[in-house]
Amino acid sequence: MDATVAVRSVADVGPDTVAVTLDSPAGFDARPGQFVKLTATVDGAAESRFYTVSSPDTDGEFETTVGLDGGDFSAHLAELNPGEEIEMSGPFGDEYYENEARAVVLAGGPGIGPAVAIAEAALAAGNEAAVVYRDDAPAHAERLDAARDQGARVVVTDGDVDDAVADAITGTDGERAFVYGFADFVDAAVTALDAAGYEDDAKVENFG
Repeated sequence: MDATVAVRSVADVGPDTVAVTLDSPAGFDARPGQFVKLTATVDGAAESRFYTVSSPDTDGEFETTVGLDGGDFSAHLAELNPGEEIEMSGPFGDEYYENEARAVVLAGGPGIGPAVAIAEAALAAGNEAAVVYRDDAPAHAERLDAARDQGARVVVTDGDVDDAVADAITGTDGERAFVYGFADFVDAAVTALDAAGYEDDAKVENFG
């Protein structure tokens, strides 16, 4: 789907991180873990970037989480005002939440967006959730705390994830591991899953 969508809000959600909430166009149905392409004119040139959906559903509106890493495009998104418009395409991606009975989400850096979305979607459906999140400047602390209060197992660390992953994996029926992050984190997370005895296929999205 290609659409022009309006901005509803831009909010700080952590160090150098904002959540951009956009109107959902008619017929738009993205699942937590999928992503969209946003396109805007920056310094006179059209630019595009991909962002993962970080809301548990897309009914009426949806959210993406944007790290302000110094790039002109992310800075442009952070400066948008409610009512301004941006071009969107999507959703894309196959590594998303499909109502698994227990979702174990391993997130590094920008993987926090899909992590909170999947945890919230699982809990809303009456399922179980666990999040292992590695970052030295964590984002979405309030949503992680809320998920923990609702019964999710949540571990935030800036170091190794091996022990946290081993504790999160239970081997129960319907359990599925999800991995989101840059390549170094993905490698570490997959290694930790193997060490924990996880035998099913994890859903993995490598951000490069």
